[in-house]
Amino acid sequence: MAELLRDPSKIAKAQQEISSTIGRDSPLEEADIVRLPYLQAVVKETLRLHPPAPLLVPHKAVSGVKIDDFVVPKDAQVLVNAWAIGRDPTIWTDPNNFSPERFLNSEIDYKGRDFELIPFGSGRRSCPGLPLAHRMVHLIVGLLVQSFDWKLENGMKPEDLDMEEEPGFTLTKATGVRAVPTNRLQF
Repeated sequence: MAELLRDPSKIAKAQQEISSTIGRDSPLEEADIVRLPYLQAVVKETLRLHPPAPLLVPHKAVSGVKIDDFVVPKDAQVLVNAWAIGRDPTIWTDPNNFSPERFLNSEIDYKGRDFELIPFGSGRRSCPGLPLAHRMVHLIVGLLVQSFDWKLENGMKPEDLDMEEEPGFTLTKATGVRAVPTNRLQF
């Protein structure tokens, strides 16, 4: 939501997609998510920029392997930095910019097949909560976007939002963002 609030045109685009696909008279349901490509792109872009945990679950090399000019010895503990992968300029154009449009008409997904976007890990060490997170994040963000118009508190301007994160086991906002629903949209 903070990334959407930072760019009112993107939240308006998400509201328009939901309104034109679902209608203004019925609330978003889980089954509707597959028909909302922009909402799906918003979630993918958010997970690219702000993975739930910056470092994935540690892995252990079962045998030595050479990757380019680097040797990972047998039994080495390997930590994957999902945060750095999501901001790698060799993979992403303008990597620090929130741009859900990069995922429209793209097959890249965060379910572990595409290693340029692995906020939940991959393979046997992937997050067991991924199926629940996939459903709930789309549904909650979609309902918040569909149900309310939003404004920032105390006259704050969208461009003044501080999106810097504090490092830790999970990344947290250094300063809180407070948004207020300005009116309830009717179903």
